[in-house]
Amino acid sequence: MSIFSKLFSRENKESLDQGLAKTKESFFGKLSKAIAGKSTVDADVLDKLEEILLSGDVGVKTTINIIKRIENRVKEDSYLNVKELNNILKNEIVSLLLENNKNQNTAHFSEELTKKPYVIMVVGVNGVGKTTTIGKMAYQYKQAGKSVFLGAADTFRAAAVDQLIVWSDRVGVPIVHQGMGADPASVAYDTLSSAKAKNADVVIIDTAGRLHNKVNLMNELTKIKNVMKKIIPDAPHEILLVLDGSTGQNAIEQCKQFTLATDVNALAVTKLDGTAKGGVVIGISDEFKIPVKYIGVGEKMTDLQTFNPTEFVNSLLSH
Repeated sequence: MSIFSKLFSRENKESLDQGLAKTKESFFGKLSKAIAGKSTVDADVLDKLEEILLSGDVGVKTTINIIKRIENRVKEDSYLNVKELNNILKNEIVSLLLENNKNQNTAHFSEELTKKPYVIMVVGVNGVGKTTTIGKMAYQYKQAGKSVFLGAADTFRAAAVDQLIVWSDRVGVPIVHQGMGADPASVAYDTLSSAKAKNADVVIIDTAGRLHNKVNLMNELTKIKNVMKKIIPDAPHEILLVLDGSTGQNAIEQCKQFTLATDVNALAVTKLDGTAKGGVVIGISDEFKIPVKYIGVGEKMTDLQTFNPTEFVNSLLSH
């Protein structure tokens, strides 16, 4: 069974609706104005829809993609009613998101792990909510009955190590750390060694969030990966890039930089509850063809949700 067809709880639905409220209000309000007084979907309506998608930080490439899809539907039915436009828009965006998420092969919280320990390396610039995301992931893996180890390999900032220690205490999971200035690869090595010895299920490694020098970033991440392989030959199993959804198009630029620096195979888009730029999730998914695994829609531990494309679009475009 697909992860997307699993039950989506009422609590998750309420959190998602609340988290996307600002984006929905902006997007849906503009859409209603665009079709006011119109009976059919004509060139003018499509032009306005294009403007709405662009202003919602969906991105140029993805906006063109969506408009082309809708134009094809209009060609099939030249008298397409504007009342049907919302449903068509929903269907096309869901279809696009599902296409881009179909190759998702990373383990979710409650799923059976294919590897043990299952090693996740988390990357992303400072300030995107990386450490908070790691804490919430650890909590949800633990709630699903899995034993978790954290590794504080963001040794560039003392605050990053301290913050992760706070999360490990809050969640109640062990952490391996060596303090500021330590070799990140050494921390990763020690974390995997401890986790393997203790037969842990999941290991989550934090890394430094610097982009000022791409060569240094690439070298550091490559070194961490190579050291991991000495303990677990196929680690890391997941490289999760955390992006701040409230930064809109800047998140897309960050994604470009990190995908050049390392083999990102999953995305988490955070802080969607504080922004009207939630459309960036659609653009990121489409442009990079990397599965969006999690979205952050609030402060609660459970507000880091497994991304469900259908529920996301329904929440965004429902009356």
